[in-house]
Amino acid sequence: MSERATFTSFSESTKEDWSNIMVAIQHTQSLVADRIIDQMSMLADDYGGFPVSRLEHCLQTATRAERSGENDEYVLCALIHDIGDNLAPLNHPSIAAGIVKPFVSEANHWMVLHHGIFQGYYFWQHIGLDRNTRDQFVDSPFYDYTEEFCAKYDQVAFDPAYKSEPLEHFVPLIRSTFAAR
Repeated sequence: MSERATFTSFSESTKEDWSNIMVAIQHTQSLVADRIIDQMSMLADDYGGFPVSRLEHCLQTATRAERSGENDEYVLCALIHDIGDNLAPLNHPSIAAGIVKPFVSEANHWMVLHHGIFQGYYFWQHIGLDRNTRDQFVDSPFYDYTEEFCAKYDQVAFDPAYKSEPLEHFVPLIRSTFAAR
C-alpha cells in the first residue's frame, strides 16, 4: 500500500502526494468487483413488496438480456441496473449509472440512468404519477433503446417461476468489467 499524503488542502498537495494517491486508487479499483458482488448479494433478502427479491429481479433482467443475445456490456447493465435499490430506492438509477459510467457506452449509461423513469410507464398510473413522464426524453437518441430495455427485460423480470442464472454465472463479467486498469 502506498504512503498517505500529508496535505490539508489540495492547493498544498505535491506531485509525490498524487503519485501515492494514484497507487491507492488502483488498489481501491481492484476491490470494486468484490464490492459490487457483495452489494448485489445484499439484494437477495430484500423483496420491497415485489413477487421476487431485488437480486432475483436483477438476475432475471440480465438472464433475459443474455439469452436474447445482447452483448456483455448490455448484460452487465441489466444485471446491476437496480444495485442502488437498497441504498436509495427513490434515486437508485443514479447509483447504478455512476458505477457503470466509466466502463460502458454512452447509450448504456443513459439507459441505466433513465430506466426508472421509463419503467414508470408500466405502473406510475397506479401511484398517482404520469406514466408518460418518459416522453420528456423523446428527442434523445437513446429513447427507443431505453424503452426497449424496459419493455423486453426490466418490466417483465418479476416472475417467481422464471429460471434465471445465479449471480455466480455473472461474476466473471463483473470481474472483467471492473478490474483495475
